[in-house]
Amino acid sequence: MIGTGTLINVAAIVAGGLVGKVIGGFFNEKQQETLSKACGVSVLFIALAGAMEGMLSISGEAGSATLAAGRSMFVVVSLCVGAVIGELINIEGGFEKFGAWLKVKSGNSKERMFIDAFVTASITVCTGAMIVVGALKDGISGDPSILILKSVLDFIIIVVMTSSMGKGCAFSAVPVLVFEGGLTLFAKLISPVLTQGAITNISLIGSVLIFCVGVNLVWGKQMRVANMLPAIVVAVIIDYLPFTV
Repeated sequence: MIGTGTLINVAAIVAGGLVGKVIGGFFNEKQQETLSKACGVSVLFIALAGAMEGMLSISGEAGSATLAAGRSMFVVVSLCVGAVIGELINIEGGFEKFGAWLKVKSGNSKERMFIDAFVTASITVCTGAMIVVGALKDGISGDPSILILKSVLDFIIIVVMTSSMGKGCAFSAVPVLVFEGGLTLFAKLISPVLTQGAITNISLIGSVLIFCVGVNLVWGKQMRVANMLPAIVVAVIIDYLPFTV
């Protein structure tokens, strides 16, 4: 059934939040802080792996092959233009307002880190090529396999995040339901537009944004990552330009 992948992903995030809340109850504040840093470092390395996959290439023949880096200008343009758009729209502010509304409506008014946890977790599970490719595959052919794999990864991430940041992470299931579910429903309209190059661009910029999330987890909130989300749209548009960036 079309949409099964999204429902499984949402359930996995909620389950991860519940498990993470139980586990988090066994740790004191210092231990939770250490766990948060460990989660941040893990996110950094996951993001680095994805970004390097998109920026590094092997050139030359066997025995004399060299590792070359590229696409630096593409990353700079996508992030800078996207950040300007995001700051003008103030996406982060919208996330925070929605998080504040959820905090009250869900009866978590006393949860100190609810909004930060919600925003951070939402960006982490909603960014990247996996959500796009998985939703398109589910929507077109009814194959939820990619989203099921994503669900397993999201479950682990949300367990760790919730145990250190609080139950706000579990509510990242809401934007996943909206975004991933929307992509699945409109997959047949979206798929002809997204080329392989566009999906590759999404993967690279998504990895960079996840790296920024990791930075915030390790060193405290340094960047308004939600305001950089339009970089993904810019990255897709760049693929259709008649010249290379």
